[in-house]
Amino acid sequence: MKLKLLSLFVFVGTFSTIAQENVTYQKPSAEILALADYERAPSVSMDTKKEYMLLSYRNTYKTLDDLNQTEMKLGGLRINPVTNISSTVTYINNLKIRKIKDKNEIQVSGLPANARITNISWSPNEKKIAFTNTTNQGVELWFIDVATATAKKLTSDNLNANLGSPFNWMKDNETLLVKMLPKNRPALIDSNKDIPKGPTVSTSDGSKSQNRTYQDLLKNKTDEANFDALVTSELYKVSLSGNATLFKTADIYAGESFSPDGNYLMLTTIQKPYSYIVPLSRFPQKTTVYDDNGKEVKVVNEVPLTEIMPKGFSSVRKGKRSMGWRADKPATLYFVEALDGGDQAVKVDFRDEIFLWEAPFTSNPTSLIKKR
Repeated sequence: MKLKLLSLFVFVGTFSTIAQENVTYQKPSAEILALADYERAPSVSMDTKKEYMLLSYRNTYKTLDDLNQTEMKLGGLRINPVTNISSTVTYINNLKIRKIKDKNEIQVSGLPANARITNISWSPNEKKIAFTNTTNQGVELWFIDVATATAKKLTSDNLNANLGSPFNWMKDNETLLVKMLPKNRPALIDSNKDIPKGPTVSTSDGSKSQNRTYQDLLKNKTDEANFDALVTSELYKVSLSGNATLFKTADIYAGESFSPDGNYLMLTTIQKPYSYIVPLSRFPQKTTVYDDNGKEVKVVNEVPLTEIMPKGFSSVRKGKRSMGWRADKPATLYFVEALDGGDQAVKVDFRDEIFLWEAPFTSNPTSLIKKR
């Protein structure tokens, strides 16, 4: 009898040690919480006249909800396919404005509830500040009137921020060029349910190249289709009154910049074929300059797929690179070309040559300087 009771006692004791409670996450004591969950100092952005500053506040840590978002990794990007913005972004939750000569800042009124703000940009005359807000469904465009410190929403949450900031200010200070999701955007393919129509075939021509080990690359045709769907946008002109008009039809817009005089727009688009061994920065690209009405002026650069590069960290691809608008001229492009074929091992007197190219690009580029 004693042996049976002892066995029952051991059984009950063992059962009690493996029983589990439904315990939720607990907060630490107030003393530890004060050390860990502190309020970060705001980031500061100032206008060029040194009259106003914008104070941006953000959480010390990402929330569990932020960390639990859906993520797709394609072409070197990490994207939230639901909200169409980078899954790695850290959001701002509050904005304040302060006059430099004043001691106290002013809370910006009219901000979205539970704000998740990013892509802040001053207008050319620095009287307005545009920003995006991410909802549970997508990305909205907002702007702030600096003088009154009031915010206003311009669009619904249909912007495409998968390739970075989805908007640019135009020279008139009243209009923004905005990347929006195409109206006929195809649905994403679930790679777990999609049956491949054939094998993924890689070919080699025997060329040698020194490539880094890149993360999050395309792997197959399904990835290519999803990549197309996620990064393709339509360009719209959006006024501060909220009116939106189509400027350019759907394409993969990887870079947009206006000339200093505002009369020209340089657009860079990603072309095919894609690659499974390098990220989108080395996919084929085409750069075209348009006038402010959207009429093509000149194709100023075409870059092929760059999978093969000479050895060495100082080696570069052939052709025009680092193209941009010269800030002290109305509409003049600058760019660099390698004189050594991009190969740092080649012995030459000069490595690079910098060129200038004045709009409307009817004459040839002129050499500015050669660099050793």
